[in-house]
Amino acid sequence: MRAVWKGAVTFGLVNVPVKLYSATEDHDVSLHQVHAEDGGRIRYQRVCEIDGEVVAYQDIDKAYDDGERTVIITDQDLKALPAERSREIEVVEFVPTEQIDPIMFDKSYYLEPDSASSKAYVLLRKTLESTDKTAIVQMALRQKTRLAALRVHGDVLMVQTLLWSDEVRTAEFKSLNEEVKISAKELDLSKQLVESLVTDFEPEQYVDEYQEELRTLIKAKLEEGDALDTAKTFGEQPKEEEGGEVIDLMEALRQSIAAKRGTGGAKSAGDADADADADADADEASAPKKPAAKKQPAKKPAAKSTRKKAAS
Repeated sequence: MRAVWKGAVTFGLVNVPVKLYSATEDHDVSLHQVHAEDGGRIRYQRVCEIDGEVVAYQDIDKAYDDGERTVIITDQDLKALPAERSREIEVVEFVPTEQIDPIMFDKSYYLEPDSASSKAYVLLRKTLESTDKTAIVQMALRQKTRLAALRVHGDVLMVQTLLWSDEVRTAEFKSLNEEVKISAKELDLSKQLVESLVTDFEPEQYVDEYQEELRTLIKAKLEEGDALDTAKTFGEQPKEEEGGEVIDLMEALRQSIAAKRGTGGAKSAGDADADADADADADEASAPKKPAAKKQPAKKPAAKSTRKKAAS
């Protein structure tokens, strides 16, 4: 890996020299555009609209146009900004880890110690681990001021850049304003379905099926050309079914649980009882209600005898 930034994590008077590395990479197959008729490569060129000349990348600057005037912003101008010159990842506060909503996470970077001694680095890592806290930091990276979360990942410190609060949209859907009644039995069956799928998360067992199929397609096209039989390569594709809203939610939940059990073994006694309760609940809900029986007047208790038993 190649470091993309060098600086130091600072909190209080503590200074931790670090190198920054991108923690993720793109695994997608790289495709380019061609002319469909003859396969000729389509290339984009940077052409000046004034003289019509193709401009080399190193001769291109940025500019801002307010509608009346244009100002050119050179790379030297950008490098002169105080924030861009900063080589610090400044810790501004420590917060409980659970307070950071995952929707705010953007890009992830690893931090490597960049000094003769890694004591300060290890101290910061152990402090975050023992307190279950995440450091909120600010830094300048790639011509932007970044807000980021500094946390522990295994034995490594990492920063995850965060979106600014105004970059996260508010979810406002009228359909969620409608009152929906969920019965206790529906919730119970839904929980059973969740429990039947509970396991430990192992990300390495998941693969990008689209990219694998794309590589298969490319290999087959290289071998067979345009005569490729996609049905032979991938199998017959099922016809698309029109989606519909589930009307009988209870039945859908029961069938989902039953299908899961069919692959996981016999039902437990508790599961069988839950099914019986669910069936009874559904039957009770669907059965016509009988008119309430008229109350009968309560019988008066028999009077206690006050006659004394005769002596024998």
